[in-house]
Amino acid sequence: MKVELTNQTRKLCVIGDPVEHSKSPLIQNTMIQALGLDYLYMAQYVPRGGAAAWLEAAKTAGYAGFNATMPHKLDLVPLMDELDEDARMYGAVNTVALRNGRAYGFNTDGRGFVQALRDEGIGPEGRTAVLLGAGGAAKSVALKLVQQGAKAVFACNRTLEKAGELCRLDRQGRLIPAGFDLDTLRELCTRCSLLVNCTSLGMTGVAGQYQDLTFLDALPEETPVCDLIYAPAETLFLKEARRRGHPAFNGLGMLIWQAVFALEHFTETKIDGQAMKHVLKNVC
Repeated sequence: MKVELTNQTRKLCVIGDPVEHSKSPLIQNTMIQALGLDYLYMAQYVPRGGAAAWLEAAKTAGYAGFNATMPHKLDLVPLMDELDEDARMYGAVNTVALRNGRAYGFNTDGRGFVQALRDEGIGPEGRTAVLLGAGGAAKSVALKLVQQGAKAVFACNRTLEKAGELCRLDRQGRLIPAGFDLDTLRELCTRCSLLVNCTSLGMTGVAGQYQDLTFLDALPEETPVCDLIYAPAETLFLKEARRRGHPAFNGLGMLIWQAVFALEHFTETKIDGQAMKHVLKNVC
């Protein structure tokens, strides 16, 4: 990709530890080029615990903003001058816009997931969702599904206490903790109308894989299945869901929509997300 710089070019980046694997620079620079915007997006390693120091450095260096991946999303929350509703709801920030010395924190995770769902013709309204995992990714998906009208969302985790911590964030009582054992998963799948893997099981470069996916046999016919992982493009989880006849999709759509919404915050420009998906289809 050819990148042209001027003295007015605004800087953007993603911070993380690690950050070398991030697709954000490729996605963001492709969109920036397609839109004719004068920005440059990079990957910046920031060690665990370094979010506060980085924020001050970014302000001094004139950054327009940055995205944050693990382990900085939680640490950024108390450092923001303002938080949007989603960042406050999740207790995590993945997008920071810097304007006139002030830091504005956003979270585009849940919104990106729901938009990716709708692109697949799936609305969250009235659904019973089963989420595998109760970490940060599960939190944003779970709370957004409830906000958008899901009837019930089960958060399944090996440590039931951690699932309970997540579910207590929902005051409407539609978030329900559950175990991760095979019998529990089979029983929940019989009631499920949306199944989402929010764990890292099956991810490229991460040890661990689902050892038994027979709980998928309990899913009602045509129940949609999503894996938030996008590398590899088809995990064993998705492959087995498709083999059983279920519509199944990975986390790339969520990643792209997160990036679109983040770029809107950085540039204060309305962006045609569907057009950007078309631009990015052969890039990611």
